[in-house]
Amino acid sequence: MSEETWEVVDEIAGGIQAEILRGYLEAQGIPVWLSQEGAGRVYGLGIGVLGNVQILVPSSSYEKARALLDDYYAGKIETEELDSGDETENQS
Repeated sequence: MSEETWEVVDEIAGGIQAEILRGYLEAQGIPVWLSQEGAGRVYGLGIGVLGNVQILVPSSSYEKARALLDDYYAGKIETEELDSGDETENQS
Protein backbone atom coordinates (compact mmCIF):
# COMPACT_ATOMS: atom_id res chain seq x y z
CA MET A 1 0.00 0.00 0.00
CA SER A 2 1.57 3.29 -1.07
CA GLU A 3 1.08 6.64 0.57
CA GLU A 4 -0.45 9.51 -1.40
CA THR A 5 2.03 12.19 -2.38
CA TRP A 6 1.13 15.87 -2.14
CA GLU A 7 1.92 18.49 -4.77
CA VAL A 8 2.03 22.28 -4.63
CA VAL A 9 -0.89 23.48 -6.73
CA ASP A 10 -0.39 27.17 -5.94
CA GLU A 11 1.70 29.54 -3.85
CA ILE A 12 0.27 32.84 -2.70
CA ALA A 13 1.09 35.70 -0.37
CA GLY A 14 -0.93 35.74 2.81
CA GLY A 15 -2.71 33.29 5.04
CA ILE A 16 -6.18 34.79 4.65
CA GLN A 17 -6.32 34.21 0.89
CA ALA A 18 -4.85 30.74 1.42
CA GLU A 19 -7.64 29.90 3.87
CA ILE A 20 -10.26 31.11 1.36
CA LEU A 21 -8.77 28.90 -1.34
CA ARG A 22 -8.56 25.98 1.08
CA GLY A 23 -12.27 26.30 1.82
CA TYR A 24 -13.09 26.56 -1.87
CA LEU A 25 -11.12 23.42 -2.78
CA GLU A 26 -12.35 21.45 0.22
CA ALA A 27 -15.95 22.35 -0.71
CA GLN A 28 -15.22 20.64 -4.04
CA GLY A 29 -14.06 17.49 -2.22
CA ILE A 30 -10.31 18.09 -2.50
CA PRO A 31 -8.20 17.69 0.65
CA VAL A 32 -5.82 20.62 1.18
CA TRP A 33 -2.67 21.13 3.21
CA LEU A 34 -1.32 24.66 3.74
CA SER A 35 2.40 25.12 4.29
CA GLN A 36 4.03 28.36 5.46
CA GLU A 37 7.42 29.17 6.91
CA GLY A 38 7.10 28.94 10.70
CA ALA A 39 8.27 32.48 11.41
CA GLY A 40 5.80 33.86 8.88
CA ARG A 41 2.93 32.10 10.61
CA VAL A 42 4.06 33.12 14.12
CA TYR A 43 4.41 36.79 13.20
CA GLY A 44 1.37 36.82 10.91
CA LEU A 45 3.33 37.97 7.88
CA GLY A 46 1.42 38.35 4.64
CA ILE A 47 4.15 39.70 2.39
CA GLY A 48 7.64 38.67 1.39
CA VAL A 49 9.13 35.21 1.39
CA LEU A 50 7.97 34.47 4.94
CA GLY A 51 4.40 35.43 4.04
CA ASN A 52 4.10 32.97 1.15
CA VAL A 53 1.78 30.03 1.67
CA GLN A 54 1.96 26.89 -0.43
CA ILE A 55 -1.32 25.13 -1.19
CA LEU A 56 -0.78 21.39 -1.49
CA VAL A 57 -3.23 18.77 -2.72
CA PRO A 58 -2.95 15.00 -3.22
CA SER A 59 -1.35 14.10 -6.55
CA SER A 60 -4.54 12.32 -7.59
CA SER A 61 -6.49 15.60 -7.23
CA TYR A 62 -3.89 17.95 -8.73
CA GLU A 63 -5.48 18.37 -12.19
CA LYS A 64 -8.96 19.02 -10.78
CA ALA A 65 -7.59 21.48 -8.22
CA ARG A 66 -5.56 23.32 -10.86
CA ALA A 67 -8.64 23.63 -13.10
CA LEU A 68 -10.75 24.90 -10.19
CA LEU A 69 -8.12 27.49 -9.26
CA ASP A 70 -7.81 28.61 -12.89
CA ASP A 71 -11.58 29.14 -12.99
CA TYR A 72 -11.45 30.97 -9.64
CA TYR A 73 -8.75 33.37 -10.82
CA ALA A 74 -10.56 33.91 -14.14
CA GLY A 75 -13.78 34.83 -12.29
CA LYS A 76 -15.72 31.87 -13.67
CA ILE A 77 -17.13 30.76 -10.33
CA GLU A 78 -20.91 30.43 -10.30
CA THR A 79 -22.66 32.18 -7.44
CA GLU A 80 -25.88 31.00 -5.91
CA GLU A 81 -28.80 33.28 -6.79
CA LEU A 82 -31.17 34.46 -4.10
CA ASP A 83 -34.56 32.80 -4.10
CA SER A 84 -37.05 35.07 -5.89
CA GLY A 85 -39.27 34.95 -2.79
CA ASP A 86 -36.49 36.48 -0.70
CA GLU A 87 -36.08 39.36 -3.16
CA THR A 88 -39.75 40.33 -2.97
CA GLU A 89 -39.68 40.28 0.83
CA ASN A 90 -36.74 42.69 0.89
CA GLN A 91 -38.45 45.10 -1.51
CA SER A 92 -41.47 45.63 0.80
